Amino acid sequence: MLRLHQLVLTPDDALIFDGAALRRLCAQRLRVAESRVAQVKLVKRSVDARGHGGVRFSLTADVTLTGADDREEARIAQRFKPNQVAVLAGSPKAETPDVFSLSLPPWPADRPRPLVVGAGPAGLFCALALAVRGARPILVERGRPVEERARDVEALEKTGLLLPESNVLFGEGGAGAFSDGKLTCGLNSPHIRTVLGTLTRCGAPEEILTAQRPHVGTDELRRVLGQVRLRLTGLGGEARFGAKLTGLSIKDGRVRAARLTVDGREEEIACDTVCLAIGHSARDTYEWLCALGLPMQQKPFAIGVRIEHLQREIDRAQYGPSAGHPALPPAEYKLNVPTPDGRGVYTFCMCPGGQVINASSEAGGINVNGMSLHARNGRNANAAVLVGVAPRDFGGDHPLAGMELQRRIERAAYAFSGSLKAPCQRVGDLLEGRPSTHFGGVTPTYRPGVALGDLRSCLPDFIIQNLCLALPKLGQRLSGFDCPDALLTGPETRSSAPVRLLRNARRESPIAGLYPLGEGAGYAGGIVSAAVDGLCAGMEIYCGD
Repeated sequence: MLRLHQLVLTPDDALIFDGAALRRLCAQRLRVAESRVAQVKLVKRSVDARGHGGVRFSLTADVTLTGADDREEARIAQRFKPNQVAVLAGSPKAETPDVFSLSLPPWPADRPRPLVVGAGPAGLFCALALAVRGARPILVERGRPVEERARDVEALEKTGLLLPESNVLFGEGGAGAFSDGKLTCGLNSPHIRTVLGTLTRCGAPEEILTAQRPHVGTDELRRVLGQVRLRLTGLGGEARFGAKLTGLSIKDGRVRAARLTVDGREEEIACDTVCLAIGHSARDTYEWLCALGLPMQQKPFAIGVRIEHLQREIDRAQYGPSAGHPALPPAEYKLNVPTPDGRGVYTFCMCPGGQVINASSEAGGINVNGMSLHARNGRNANAAVLVGVAPRDFGGDHPLAGMELQRRIERAAYAFSGSLKAPCQRVGDLLEGRPSTHFGGVTPTYRPGVALGDLRSCLPDFIIQNLCLALPKLGQRLSGFDCPDALLTGPETRSSAPVRLLRNARRESPIAGLYPLGEGAGYAGGIVSAAVDGLCAGMEIYCGD
């Protein structure tokens, strides 16, 4: 099998590109008759705007030639540079792996049903793997099913009414269900393909298997979550919503039972395996776990704001004269700059054609995030602009001091307007040190509305100083990024967990049978990495050393 890299398409070509065109393109690259291309599989598709020839699509494809043995494939590959054509062992796989097709060891007969806490990516994939093994896991989630949760979030945006247990952060799907649905991941794990394959089996677009920066979009992701739930229950698992973990019974250093609060009533479930996929904002759970004696430590994270530009201006900055071509997706960016104090400033979770949303989970506080639909067709682009925060900034040595720093900032933001209207400031005004009193060419997408003013009212001085240093430098990296009319809405405090729950190489805490997982435990940073962490736990628990 041959892997072909850097197959080039113009935007005009991309409008009419199909499987037959891919076959022709591969034959042309290899200089063989098209009839010799027995199988062809698109591996990756990306947009390349770096070349002098304008914006191009770059494709990678795997090709099997009729009648070609290893020696002929080697001879063909020798005609090209390794970054153009290379020989791969094996043959193209017909299907991408998914959790349902994995051959996993059965759940030990002497173990009771495991409890999985949290229905975000880590919890869902842990529960799916356990269900495939026949464990009949009990998945508990303090929030509501995604359909009800979506209505609660919509009501918050219209009325400003925050439900502490059903919002952008709590409920089926976790925080990722109300985001851009990004599926990029910095891990080097074969299970990334398993996660993506599972999502496509549950209805996600097939394009996530080949896109350079795959995303689902919050609208598609919510639909996928319903199918994941059906798969889980079809395999003997159980999903219980509105069920909040409030305690654990420990005996001889091992979990023996879990206490839940359901509709105001307490109940206890006997179990010796609890997978904690609580998410990065389960602050009350962090507090009682700390009091219980679960070892945890402070962890660096980041704090900042959401920046909004007109999407068409980002397209022009990235695509140049090709901006607006119907074949091109809304442009993205990922930027970072160092700062003199070593903290650094970077963009995170960029949402093309999206909106800034309220992502609070406690009354009297404001936290923002970004979201986009699958089509990414909104007027504004937004991204977090974050400053690194280290334990030295937390103001104390307690394991949860970082969490308290988040709280102080969120409460200051709420006090600024006395409501869930988020503090907002034009970039030009921030850089000039004056409060904003009006909008320019960019208007905010945040609901239930913003309060113009000065972000210095809620963000620490070192955050403001780093933002002021970094914004002009980021403007040098991406033309127009520091446009005076660009909007900064904040604060964004929940970029990742402020604490790490300690565990060993088997993902088990010092309390036997307790497995801290995913982003909330401090071991992941996004939908896919959290899903991989949960998947691996569900595959490996009680499978020997």
